[in-house]
Amino acid sequence: MYCKGDVYLKDVDLKKEKLPKGIIGISLILVLGALPPMLDATIVNIAVNDLTKLFSVTFAFMQWAVTGYTLALGIAVPFSGWLIQKFNGKKIFMGALGLFLLSSLLSGLAWDIRSLIAFRVLQGFASGLLIPTLTTMIVRAAGAENLGRLMSIVGIPIVFGPIVGPIIGGLIMKHLTWRWLFFVNLPVGIIALLLMQWKLPEFEAGDTGARMDWPGILLLGLTSGMFIFGVTEIKGADHSIAGVLFILTGALSLAAYVLYALRTKEKALIPLKLFRSKNFSASFISLFLAGFATNGPMLLLPMFFQNVRSLDSITSALWLIPQGAGMLATRSLVGKLTDRIGARFVVLPSIAVTILGTLPFAFFDMGTSHWFIWLLRGMGVGGVTIPVMSDSYVGLEKGQIAQASVATRIIQNIGAAFGSAILATVVSNSLSGKAVTAANVSGAYHAGFITSLLFMMTAIIPALFLTNKINTADKTN
Repeated sequence: MYCKGDVYLKDVDLKKEKLPKGIIGISLILVLGALPPMLDATIVNIAVNDLTKLFSVTFAFMQWAVTGYTLALGIAVPFSGWLIQKFNGKKIFMGALGLFLLSSLLSGLAWDIRSLIAFRVLQGFASGLLIPTLTTMIVRAAGAENLGRLMSIVGIPIVFGPIVGPIIGGLIMKHLTWRWLFFVNLPVGIIALLLMQWKLPEFEAGDTGARMDWPGILLLGLTSGMFIFGVTEIKGADHSIAGVLFILTGALSLAAYVLYALRTKEKALIPLKLFRSKNFSASFISLFLAGFATNGPMLLLPMFFQNVRSLDSITSALWLIPQGAGMLATRSLVGKLTDRIGARFVVLPSIAVTILGTLPFAFFDMGTSHWFIWLLRGMGVGGVTIPVMSDSYVGLEKGQIAQASVATRIIQNIGAAFGSAILATVVSNSLSGKAVTAANVSGAYHAGFITSLLFMMTAIIPALFLTNKINTADKTN
């Protein structure tokens, strides 16, 4: 039996109703449009060393091609919440994708490092508008009973980006000119734009009278940008005082936003009322911890393969494929189970599987080559993010969907940035003052993976407060 709002179950039957074909088609078109920005970040990351030599600049200067992108992405996210409320969602998504493709073309045509960084910043801003708009449109189209399965479709580019991006980037740098790092986005994006024009329905504005909340946008943009930039500086500059100051600025901006939201209440870009929902608050915390515990190791794994196992960049990227395969293998089942039994009893076993799949990395050495462990870890990671994302929207009113999309995207970005920075710092500190031997390098990475395990274990606590539809079903029978 079903009830408006949460999905109440009479029994747990995975063969029940199928997703409407129209909704699946909409989701796949939107996902195709999200692929270029998801791929682009990791495609460029693996080429930073080569680009440093090509442009004859320092690594720190070249790193701005990555940092500028990430920083602009974080600043752009708050704007998406107002845009999707004020304007037609289809036009916003197509406009943001068009801007991303234009900036990709310009990046490929860049004449020096400064122009490349400028165009990468434009790319990042467009990317920051795309993903929150996508999730808002999907949730509005889905209905409460289909969120898990549709989020499993939306998760495709999130899976493909970190896995396929480094491989494509490595192959381009080996066989083509660096300009194809950006030109490769164009055919996929153009096809997506054409399909959107022909097949995508209109997504009417949620509130045409919505006003630009400049204080909220600026404070949230500053919060996100300063946190991300701060941890990037710490990661790249050995506990730089500047990085700490940026993080403190982010914390002060967050405190200022909370005071502002308390005063403006419903008019705030992200009303604090959202956090009255137990499952939203649990999802919010879980997304930070999941970003930390999953994205951090995604940085360590290629470095582990290269520095401990002495593999080249392309082979290291190929070793990530089993993990991506594991995430894809469980994606559909995880979505269905989330819709049937709620997020809690999908996320808790998935955390356990992720821990089991990550624990061996605390002991692996240069002779280890058990691909099954990579596959197992991927299966666990795939069962965490999708249910948590779905649960953050359960019980929300239509007008709160865009607000939740902004909040969840901001916390994901911050969690991922903190995960990468802190794990990189743990590895660096573990090697500090020691001889660079195989045993010491292995030990440093072991410490990094143990740190990620501790954060994944911590994620059990908020997971206990996610939606449980089994008990709800029993009470209604």
